[in-house]
Amino acid sequence: MKKTGLILGALALSLVGLVALSGQVEAYRGDPSVKGPDYSEERHQAMTQAFENHDYEAWKELMQNRGRAMQVVNQDNFDRFAEAHQLAQEGKLDEAKQIREELGLGLRNGSGKGQRGEGMGRCNK
Repeated sequence: MKKTGLILGALALSLVGLVALSGQVEAYRGDPSVKGPDYSEERHQAMTQAFENHDYEAWKELMQNRGRAMQVVNQDNFDRFAEAHQLAQEGKLDEAKQIREELGLGLRNGSGKGQRGEGMGRCNK
């Protein structure tokens, strides 16, 4: 009986930790006032330069093939993504959020362009 209680307690504690961690990880996405886990002043300056110059290749290299944005943002839609970044920097979070949603970023339900609801990867019968 004691073992079961310890195991359940450990599982509950692990679940609470995962929920807390996922909240922190999600918090920085789309909000320029929250620093992400890979933040450094040098990387921030390089990212800012990539957005200002609309330099997709520089941004892509800085991202190191990590994150949801790498699955969604490409050469064709990077200018729109850079526009969302600029709007967020200006404090226009609603406008930036609208562009992010259009691109399929920052959505908890998976909807957005190229995601569920667009018929991609689904068999419509």
